Amino acid sequence: MEMIKRPRRLRGGQTIRKMVRETRMDKASLVYPMFVTEGTGIKEEIPSMPGQYHYSLDQFPAALEEVAGAGVSSVLLFGLPDRKDEVGSSAWAEDGIIQRALRLGKEKVPELYYITDVCMCEYTSHGHCGALCGHDVDNDATLPLLARTALSHVEAGADMVAPSDMMDGRVAAIRKTLDEHGHAETPIFAYSVKYASSFYGPFREAADSAPSFGDRKTYQMDYHNVKEGIKEALLDVEEGADLVMVKPALSYMDVIRRVSEAVTVPVGAYSVSGEYAMIKAAALKGWIDEAAVVCESAASIYRAGADVLITYYAKELAKYMDEGRIG
Repeated sequence: MEMIKRPRRLRGGQTIRKMVRETRMDKASLVYPMFVTEGTGIKEEIPSMPGQYHYSLDQFPAALEEVAGAGVSSVLLFGLPDRKDEVGSSAWAEDGIIQRALRLGKEKVPELYYITDVCMCEYTSHGHCGALCGHDVDNDATLPLLARTALSHVEAGADMVAPSDMMDGRVAAIRKTLDEHGHAETPIFAYSVKYASSFYGPFREAADSAPSFGDRKTYQMDYHNVKEGIKEALLDVEEGADLVMVKPALSYMDVIRRVSEAVTVPVGAYSVSGEYAMIKAAALKGWIDEAAVVCESAASIYRAGADVLITYYAKELAKYMDEGRIG
């Protein structure tokens, strides 16, 4: 029996059940993004994101243990490969950086829930999120590459995949591929409402993913639009997304609210690198109370309708929740 929509995917274990509860604000809803790089002996601070690091695989388990020790149960992994090409083939390689990181993480810190970003931009020589036709991203030619990447992540140990490319039809392509290979229970967390935002600047440094020409406005959304975001979220749910995401978060809380009212699946929000960098920079200048602003901004995102919060402040927020400062 072929089933695209399987609500039981979100009931498969305690971690994901707690992650998607409809009304709460606790540590189980936090997801911590991490950057894994090739090499050895690397724990290198990202200049535009103080307190965030690139980790080589030998340093990765200790970083994971720190996350788990803070009470954060889920991580979102981004990889920095040592080889890039026109189609981003390192993204689905069995010995790719994410695939090795997953196997290592599952072995060393199995209690964490591993989510992987599925996109081509870190792996292509041109920095765009898919295969090119001239200077345009070829939507349909990119779909099998994304599906192949998602499958390779799941086979390496990913608990959930999160496509961030904004290609039309990619959720359906990934769902079909996973189902055909015996992974019908693996959830998809779709970056459904991802805007072409200036708030991504520090991330592009962190992930070495800036496009070598042009921009991403032909596939990421125009920030003037809200109804388009609802359409995107509904399409992804129809194609089999188990969770949907709005990105960025703080400047798009109206969108989070509208999307949360339109869909019947959990809604995530990604508090992106630029949001983190602005708070961190003001705090380092002594202009704001960092902890207070972090708590207030996180509460506002949940209040807008987010069920899951992806944030570089996940470890700190977990501590503040334990302290009763937020929750």
